[in-house]
Amino acid sequence: MTEPLVSRMRAFGTTIFAEMSALAVQTGSINLGQGFPDTDGPAAMLDRAVQAIGSGANQYPPGPGVPELRRAVSEHRADHYRLDYDPSGEVLVTVGATEAIAASVLALCEPGDEVIAFEPYYDSYAASIALAQARLVPVTLRPVEGRFTFDPDELRAAVTPRTRAVLVNSPHNPTGTVFTREELEVVAEFCRERDLIAITDEVYEHLTFDGVAHVPMATLPGMRERTVMISSAGKTFSVTGWKTGWVCAPAPLVTAVQTVKQFLTFTAGAPWQLAVAYGLRHELEWVSALRSGLQDKRDRLMEGLAAAGFEVLRPAGTYFVQTDIRPLGFTDGLELTRRLPELAGVVAIPTQVFYERPERGRHYVRFAFCKKDEVIDEAAARLKRLSA
Repeated sequence: MTEPLVSRMRAFGTTIFAEMSALAVQTGSINLGQGFPDTDGPAAMLDRAVQAIGSGANQYPPGPGVPELRRAVSEHRADHYRLDYDPSGEVLVTVGATEAIAASVLALCEPGDEVIAFEPYYDSYAASIALAQARLVPVTLRPVEGRFTFDPDELRAAVTPRTRAVLVNSPHNPTGTVFTREELEVVAEFCRERDLIAITDEVYEHLTFDGVAHVPMATLPGMRERTVMISSAGKTFSVTGWKTGWVCAPAPLVTAVQTVKQFLTFTAGAPWQLAVAYGLRHELEWVSALRSGLQDKRDRLMEGLAAAGFEVLRPAGTYFVQTDIRPLGFTDGLELTRRLPELAGVVAIPTQVFYERPERGRHYVRFAFCKKDEVIDEAAARLKRLSA
């Protein structure tokens, strides 16, 4: 039998997250690879999901999402960013941000179109673009004075007559950088000049540190009308398994995305939607405490990684710390992470898999700090074996 998988998807195979999480289970290693917390979200919000199940919210909800959640999302956008979205036509609930990204790319890109993404990028971006038979054009983020950023000239060179959209992820996974208003304005200028769509992955919008502010692209002049703004409850409320996300955009863009989304999953789980609506309205103080706790965990892991001999780059947001492995005598992150369970009993993610040009990130490894303090401390103690 010939290879059954379509050619455009053959390069992807099993995700690095599945591979490394399986390795953690097989070896009994501490999993600092995949970005999921080991504690639950706010108890009252969890209770709301249980109540929703018990009260019969177990059938198909409306395709665009439960009205209560769409209204709560609209209120949240207005309260936090002064962005006005009509919940009846400019908000769409999705099965997590990953579906929102895929549906957006599939809805808005024709075969042969080009989509700019900042590398390293979340791995679903490349797969979604491949499914659309479009072409990913990478612009590389590089460390400058301790934080990852891009060269405006490289972005300018990446824009061609075939460019359809720019995928912007801030706070950025996997580097932990948070784009400044000035950096976002550079991207916005190209979008306005070339009539491009901005697809913005903002799932870590509430998880920024050291007083760094998250600036949504849609708040910049001339950008609301051309931005597909994507968020998720998973990271905000530590319920990654609920897979509840949403799109905010002008009605024509939402209609386009929903046209595709309805044939992917049709709709998202009703109990989680009702619980997230409650969370957006009543649990943002809990989120503020989560952010403060994560900042402490970041510092805890950074200290441990530095003590183990890594060069550590300080993230301004997300769940992740980037490290340079060369001070420890290693040069290939994929090789190191596959050996790390044996060497130290810890699992991490090789950053090179998030690059179109892997050689540019071969010496970086990503560690997650969204774990209990005792887990972080034990991982740090084990990693010291690398420099012993």
